[in-house]
Amino acid sequence: MTEQSPSRLPAPRIAPAIASTTDPHLDITDVTKNFGTQSVLKGVNLSVAKGGTTAIVGPSGSGKTTLLRLIAGFEHPDTGSIGLNGRQVAGNGAWQPAHKRHVGYVAQDGALFPHLTVGQNIAFGLDHSALDGGRRAVRARVAELLEMVSLDAAMAKRRPHQLSGGQQQRIALARALARKPELMLLDEPFSALDAGLRVATRRAVANVLNEAGVTTILVTHDQAEALSFADQVAIMRGGKLAQIGNPFVVYTRPADRATAEFLGDAVILDAWMEGSLATCSLGGIPVRRPPAQGAVQLMLRPEQIRIAPDGPIRGVVVDTDYFGPETTVRIRLAPKSTAASDHRFPGGGEVITIRHWNASITKPGTELCLRVVGEGVAFPVEN
Repeated sequence: MTEQSPSRLPAPRIAPAIASTTDPHLDITDVTKNFGTQSVLKGVNLSVAKGGTTAIVGPSGSGKTTLLRLIAGFEHPDTGSIGLNGRQVAGNGAWQPAHKRHVGYVAQDGALFPHLTVGQNIAFGLDHSALDGGRRAVRARVAELLEMVSLDAAMAKRRPHQLSGGQQQRIALARALARKPELMLLDEPFSALDAGLRVATRRAVANVLNEAGVTTILVTHDQAEALSFADQVAIMRGGKLAQIGNPFVVYTRPADRATAEFLGDAVILDAWMEGSLATCSLGGIPVRRPPAQGAVQLMLRPEQIRIAPDGPIRGVVVDTDYFGPETTVRIRLAPKSTAASDHRFPGGGEVITIRHWNASITKPGTELCLRVVGEGVAFPVEN
């Protein structure tokens, strides 16, 4: 949540979009894709390490699912290339069909066959020629896959409509794992589940894929899901990857303001940068590797602004939103005196948002003392 008028938002800047790896499983280089006159992907570069987990996160219409379909082999890129395990599978005259790429795909709704049992759905993904022992071997493999996704073997006789949403997604995963893919693609597989079930299913799926050592790419529009699921997060915006890095880096050091605001609530304040110190209405905030000197925009996460009895910053609670374990608190900062004001940065009075666990001390009208913890991130001021 930002506290600045949308009319003052700077134009988005596209950050470098390649995260190198020494042991790549997937290499995407300068990939573009158009549908008619609509440009969906605009020069995407991405490298995914073997056995790693990458989450591609972005708003609806940013090109996430199209990129996944290109990796799977369901679509051809217009330009650029895609490589798997060092061999080119698409682009520059090369093309390998989907069924030869050793890629598993789990769709948003699971796409189970309603007329087949659970066991038959899983067996549909098996390569029967690779099994010795006929039907007995198939049943054994189905039972093994059910155990892998933490479901009872007795479920093999049920129909998909007799399962919960989370169980259906696990069956879809088991079917995809049946062919022992080297790369697993997950296209928003948890979005249709309720909040509690989504977390449990996501954790179960992550454990299964990690234990199997399968390289995984998750497409999602859920920021928290991306940050908790993957060891690499790629932010997609307008058909490009704006930033790629580990979850901690992209959350705490976003490449630009648009990325910062997309990945979570953000407090954005005008500030004046001198050296590595940004001075704003919250005082002097250290900044690592500032992009400019003079006027900048400073970003802090709400959890960095703490209520402290001896805090040097004062403000009054405007309103709150109670969420049980935490409360979102909007605070109007106290205006600075004329003597303390400075032409280089605002003199206070802005409304900022923080989070706090104790709703009883954050009632509207309460005066609070605040303290900032950690570093801020500075973005250049753009016209």
